[in-house]
Amino acid sequence: MIPTPISVSFKLDDGREISIETGKLARQADGSVVVRMGNAVLLATVVANTEPKPGQSFFPLTVDYQEKFASAGRIPGSFFKREGRLSDYEILISRLIDRALRPLFPDDYYCEVQVLVTLISSDPEVMPDSLACLAASAALAVSDVPIQEIISEVRVARINGQYVINPYRSQLAEADMDFIIAATEKNIMMVEGEAKECQEADVVKAIEIGHEAIRAQIKAQADLRDKKGVTGKREFALPYKNEELAQHVAKFASEKILAVAKAALGKHERGDAFKAIRKEFDETVTANENGTFSAAGFAAELKAEDLALLGNIFHDLEKEIIRNMMLDERVRLDGRGLEDVRVLTMETNILPSPHGSALFTRGETQSLTTVTLGTKEDELLIESAATSDYTKFILHYNFPPFSTGEVKPMRGPGRREVGHGNLAKRSLYQMMPKGESWPYTTRVVSDILESNGSSSMATVCAGSLALMDAGVPMPKHVSGVAMGLISGHQKFAILTDILGDEDHLGDMDFKVTGTRDGICGIQMDIKVDGLSMDIMMQALEQARRGRLHILDAMYQCIPEPRAELKPHAPRIEQINIDREFIGAVIGPGGKIIQEIQRETGTTISIEEINDRGEVKIFSANKEGIDKALAWIKGIVAVPEVGETYEGVVKGIQPFGAFVEFLPGKQGLLHISEVSWSRLNSLEGVLKEGDKIKIKLIGTDPKTGKLRLSRKALMPKPEGYVEPEKRERPEGGDRGPRDDRRGGDRGDRGPRRDDRRGGNDRGPRNDRGPREDRPRREHDNANEQPQAEQPAQQPDNDADLAL
Repeated sequence: MIPTPISVSFKLDDGREISIETGKLARQADGSVVVRMGNAVLLATVVANTEPKPGQSFFPLTVDYQEKFASAGRIPGSFFKREGRLSDYEILISRLIDRALRPLFPDDYYCEVQVLVTLISSDPEVMPDSLACLAASAALAVSDVPIQEIISEVRVARINGQYVINPYRSQLAEADMDFIIAATEKNIMMVEGEAKECQEADVVKAIEIGHEAIRAQIKAQADLRDKKGVTGKREFALPYKNEELAQHVAKFASEKILAVAKAALGKHERGDAFKAIRKEFDETVTANENGTFSAAGFAAELKAEDLALLGNIFHDLEKEIIRNMMLDERVRLDGRGLEDVRVLTMETNILPSPHGSALFTRGETQSLTTVTLGTKEDELLIESAATSDYTKFILHYNFPPFSTGEVKPMRGPGRREVGHGNLAKRSLYQMMPKGESWPYTTRVVSDILESNGSSSMATVCAGSLALMDAGVPMPKHVSGVAMGLISGHQKFAILTDILGDEDHLGDMDFKVTGTRDGICGIQMDIKVDGLSMDIMMQALEQARRGRLHILDAMYQCIPEPRAELKPHAPRIEQINIDREFIGAVIGPGGKIIQEIQRETGTTISIEEINDRGEVKIFSANKEGIDKALAWIKGIVAVPEVGETYEGVVKGIQPFGAFVEFLPGKQGLLHISEVSWSRLNSLEGVLKEGDKIKIKLIGTDPKTGKLRLSRKALMPKPEGYVEPEKRERPEGGDRGPRDDRRGGDRGDRGPRRDDRRGGNDRGPRNDRGPREDRPRREHDNANEQPQAEQPAQQPDNDADLAL
């Protein structure tokens, strides 16, 4: 029997209610909750092993977010018709949860933890990513898994100047700021989002508003925990430590490590120097006969498990010495000041075949970025349970192992690559042309060739340069810079353009992208408690100065987009047609459009938008585009009387020729309209396949068929006399019908049989077979005498044939 579930609820500022329930679903998990908002329902579970794996030296946390297609009443579109690996969209939400939760576990906790969040019912207006971390944190709160604090996330969007918490999906389309913010009761832990060139003060205000909303959600989770009766967290075995050995290593290596840290060495040289110090210490350790070890200057014997600690001991010592150096001496590992940006080198158009390319180098970080322009058929489908949308802007970030001098298997992009690429994409998208002004599908690919920090920001800079090199009409450059923070001993140091080691050793990783006029993207991860808003504002202002410094160099490299696309880049022509012509352009079963594409070497897409047909013609060959454009214009053109056209003779008849002057449109060129000279036939004058110029002179009032003239475009011969037109009397002057026939019907004699010569032929029924009847002269109309034709005038218009 399922016990009565425990639940709490709270309301957002606009009155919408969110409920959290536990005790009904997934009861064998260490913790499980169901979060509801509207029709959206998320199930979150957490399970943790009770013991770490032997030799475990790091915290193995796994967070997976997944949307069940059944939640929206849909069947997955894959071959197997089931959910498979996580999509990029689901990976990004998983990262939002992971980055917020990970710093809250104890440093010495090495048991494997798995957090799963599943969307089991979807609401088209509720964005589930803003509820996912709330669900995960609530599951941890009602469990005994030893997380140190309760946390939650909210979305903050600015819509028409107003900050809105967790807006509806339809509202978000109007937002100029969109941030996801995670926080504990006291501290901001994670921020990620995008904006249309907002100011630094706007970011701080959004964070403050989000933090206030998060406090209400944390209180609801605490109430749920108390209702369930959770009073503490499980005990776990602390890993073995040897403080005496750590002190001995510090005495041996501290000065040596500080000397290397101050030497301003390169990444690999510095790493080799630290390894040499470790090797020097290892040489002081000798093995004893009893299986123990001794270290020179260290009185106690060492065991094998002590030697296994040396890696972490040296790592922690290096971290402490370098952090103190930066705080006390304001000097960094590569010798720069706190605000200095590494040396910048930029080139565009470095590859001959891509539609756009750029090489961006900042210190030991390098990105080779290319741009490819495509058609509507190249758009990327982004599918979730509630939505299925296409995007015309794609950015892929690749991080091969050689970029850090390592050997690793190539297994496709990981979560890190997906996250870094998404930040760059969101930043550059703010400056991409929208709507019909840019009909191309645009793909940006960043290949990181070297990496020592800020490779995602190098992608933003290189992407902006490559897009302008491709001729994409971006109004402004977008650059990015990664910021760091070192804090301790009542001091702090904000670092601009951090190295990889500074990222690893620091307390904050803060990436900011934008133009000269404002912020376009932010990604922030905070690893310590107590980051004040004053420090955050200083970091934002310092990031602005670094961003402007990089932008100045980018504008010197390429100040504006190229005026024209490169010669080998594809072109797109676009026309709008009336919706009733869409079928005519496509043709039965696509016959017409396929023929156009085949004959012109183009790619054509047709889409109905706002009761109009939008036709896009794509090709790298301008001649093919022009031919296809003319073809389509001909199909949709409405013939106008008095206009001149070029046509092709499709058929010859005794009375004239049928001419196709627009695709699918034919008219009759009567023999009398071929030439000013009278023609008995068209033999020798026109033949099928001839191209001629004709004029549309009207339509037949009875049939509606189009009437064409060729002679209307020819000069009238000198002395030409228009033939006389016989005038018929007006209907009122023609007299009675009987008078026009020669008197009354009664004066015409007997009936028809008598007028034919009396009754000699007998009644009709007695006339016998037709072949036996006497035949009247000229009874067959074909035997009537032909009127003699006047002499043919010489044909003097052969030189006018086309």
